[in-house]
Amino acid sequence: MPAYVINEIVVTEPTRFQTYADRVPAILKQYGGEYVIRGGAPERVDGPGPPDKLVVLRFASREAARAWRNSPEYLAILPIREATSTSRVYIVDGYEA
Repeated sequence: MPAYVINEIVVTEPTRFQTYADRVPAILKQYGGEYVIRGGAPERVDGPGPPDKLVVLRFASREAARAWRNSPEYLAILPIREATSTSRVYIVDGYEA
């Protein structure tokens, strides 16, 4: 079953954050992930205002998503994201009819 990583991001230091963002695609590809949404400008329809950026990643499974998230390559750049933004991150199973 596919799984999705959803990241709601508020960037506080755009220049430094970009160094993180530039390094993610290669790591993502290495673990079989792909972007569904990358930083699209969310539009509020209902509820509280959206974050600055929204990123949705697709993986073959929840296990693959966790392997990417816990990989040495990703953990090496995670401190950059943590220092330059605030985030809420979720792993969610996809829907299969």
